[in-house]
Amino acid sequence: MRLLRDPLRLLLTVPALLWALSFHEFCHGLAAKWLGDPTAERSGRLSLNPLDHFDLVGTLMLLFVGFGWAKPVPINARYFRHPRRDLVIVSLAGVAGNLLTAIVTVLFLRFFSGGWYRLTGWAGITVLAQQMININMGLAAFNLIPIPPLDGSRVLEAFLPFKYLRYYYWLEQRGTLILLFLLLTGIIDVLFNPIIRVLSSFLPFGRGF
Repeated sequence: MRLLRDPLRLLLTVPALLWALSFHEFCHGLAAKWLGDPTAERSGRLSLNPLDHFDLVGTLMLLFVGFGWAKPVPINARYFRHPRRDLVIVSLAGVAGNLLTAIVTVLFLRFFSGGWYRLTGWAGITVLAQQMININMGLAAFNLIPIPPLDGSRVLEAFLPFKYLRYYYWLEQRGTLILLFLLLTGIIDVLFNPIIRVLSSFLPFGRGF
């Protein structure tokens, strides 16, 4: 594992990882609150505290594999005025938060990291920024895969005709096992790689940061 062979990179990956997971789930909860659902706030999940969103397996996957997940924020669609539309908005809010983080970090790395280094003499800022970009992009792309319990599956559910929803619910019951199978066999790359390429097109200067 590259991270295990590079202690500095591993150390600087941790804050990037904690931010990506926490902000992703916070954005879900905030979007739900704006749309009328107070469930996340009442359960203490409208928070940037990483401990409130920690999932051991998902965190380790994101740290060492490049994609993973946090503990999902509870959502109650009965509060929404337009449940299907609002579920899509809430589902995409986490991805939008990670993409926004990556964009801001690219701009910082492009225009301000040199000044930061001259001011502080700390070269680790470049490594930290690169990890912020890579982890947030990986988390965003992984969550867009349309397999439960990932965010992309909620978007798929919203657009499915009602007559096909029973197939989605069948998939939902087995989604985690299917996801683990795809991860272990490497088949997940067939879904992940096209998504990460599309998301990377939104980054200023592409991935040439």
